[in-house]
Amino acid sequence: MGRLFGTDGVRGVANQDLTPELAFQLGRAGAHVLVGKKGVATGSGRILIGRDTRVSGEMLEAALVAGITSTGVQAELLGVTPTPGVAYLIRKLNADAGVMISASHNPGADNGIKFFDAQGYKLIDEVEDEIESFLAPDRSREMGRPVGIEVGRVLHREAARQEYIDYLVTTIGSSFTGATVVLDCAYGATYATAPQVFAALGATVIPIHAENDGAQINVQCGSTHPAMLQEEVVRRGAQIGFAYDGDGDRVIAVDEKGELVDGDQIIGICG
Repeated sequence: MGRLFGTDGVRGVANQDLTPELAFQLGRAGAHVLVGKKGVATGSGRILIGRDTRVSGEMLEAALVAGITSTGVQAELLGVTPTPGVAYLIRKLNADAGVMISASHNPGADNGIKFFDAQGYKLIDEVEDEIESFLAPDRSREMGRPVGIEVGRVLHREAARQEYIDYLVTTIGSSFTGATVVLDCAYGATYATAPQVFAALGATVIPIHAENDGAQINVQCGSTHPAMLQEEVVRRGAQIGFAYDGDGDRVIAVDEKGELVDGDQIIGICG
């Protein structure tokens, strides 16, 4: 059997490769390695969980939460939140770790589970391998299993998403007042953040594919399919457009002429 963790967490077709049973096991193992082994007292450890809009997201979230709380660690639910938002809020809220449930730009039938450490960084391979080692039956007994009222609690922290939005606004040093911006949210996680950020900066925002519709996530839209964004920017006379992927960790821009501005160019402009 090959390594379970890939380049960006554990991914596969939901309920086929990435099942609720596996999500439960990952929740237990991840909580044990990232929180339990640090000697954090039962009930005081905290893991944040975000997800994109995929149909299978709530199913996997429920299983992951069951695994985490079965070790005595508290699970704090951010709801639909972009991957960078989860990473930011882990540090902002002083959590012990975080998890994002998403398969990024991949088809909606896929999903994934990606862990972050207490600094909001992706885990190094050695830590992922340690988590994977606790999925083996002979090692699962090493993990704690508090009983009764000692199990972890579930806390809803969807309101914390506003803290991420507020932070993003502070990173922009100029006003967008008078500018028209088209945003292609790919029916994904940025539907809940990107329009609010640009509106707060003073822009007139034209959102497309900006509904919570996991069945349509990344389907002929977003950063991998920017054609409609290009057309809409020109048609609306907008100054700029941005297309995100399903979990909001990548973006491609379009200028006022409908020409693509790729990641390298964006970095050059920002630098």
